[in-house]
Amino acid sequence: MAALKPSRRIHYLFTVNPTATLQLGLWVALSIAMMTVDHRYRALDGLRDMLATALYPVHYLARLPIDLQGWLSENLAGRAALLDENAQLREKQVFLNTQLQKLTTLEAENRRLRSLLESAVNTPERVLIAELLSVDFDPYRHHILLNRGRRHGVHVGQPALDQQGVIGQIIRTDPLTATAILITDPNHALPIQINRTGVRTLALGTGNFQELELPHIPNNEDVKVGDLLVTSGMGGRFPRGYPVGTVAKVEFDPGSPFAHIVARPVAQLDRIREVLLLENELDATRLDPPTPP
Repeated sequence: MAALKPSRRIHYLFTVNPTATLQLGLWVALSIAMMTVDHRYRALDGLRDMLATALYPVHYLARLPIDLQGWLSENLAGRAALLDENAQLREKQVFLNTQLQKLTTLEAENRRLRSLLESAVNTPERVLIAELLSVDFDPYRHHILLNRGRRHGVHVGQPALDQQGVIGQIIRTDPLTATAILITDPNHALPIQINRTGVRTLALGTGNFQELELPHIPNNEDVKVGDLLVTSGMGGRFPRGYPVGTVAKVEFDPGSPFAHIVARPVAQLDRIREVLLLENELDATRLDPPTPP
């Protein structure tokens, strides 16, 4: 076919086609009719629902990249915030646990000091409270170093107690410190008596913080497990009547004239932190002799 001239080509484009115009008119009329019927009678709702259901996967897939990006950013940001918050809470927990331990320690120390002060009020002798500086861990020597010395009025032979009972006595003094021997030291002997019967004997240290030996008690003597042992006042070192221990084991040996008796100290010698130093009248008289006329 021969090419059309430009003038004819423009004329052909703008030429009105009656058939096409008629088809357009029919489609417009059909559209108006369908819209009118749908508006008044809702006749196309089922068709609309079917089309919406069929197109839903298309819409979902079209929005999937955007939704996935938002979900990832939100979760990553939320996870980072949770990790940061978790780290802060762990640090706060460690700090609070440390503070709680300190408060627990202070509370326990407060209870011990209250018990010591109550014991000091109930004793007629003059008293001095001292704290432990160190402990001798030699299993055959139970010594403790206290933060009170000669400048504070501490002297050799001074009895030492805790809030429960007798723990030992001072054996060496320095200007600012003093050394005490515990009643469980193998080289220590304490005059005691059984509170129930009044039987007197010695309580010997065994090197074990939980045991004292009571020698020289005959097999026929009335001694029972649970009997309270108190200081007898003999020897002039310890005032009379202070708790020392309780009888824990009694064994009668037919081949020996004496029974084997073991007692348990009432004081917790392996846990003491503060001690109460007594000064009875004999000590005061010895330290402060009367002035000659």
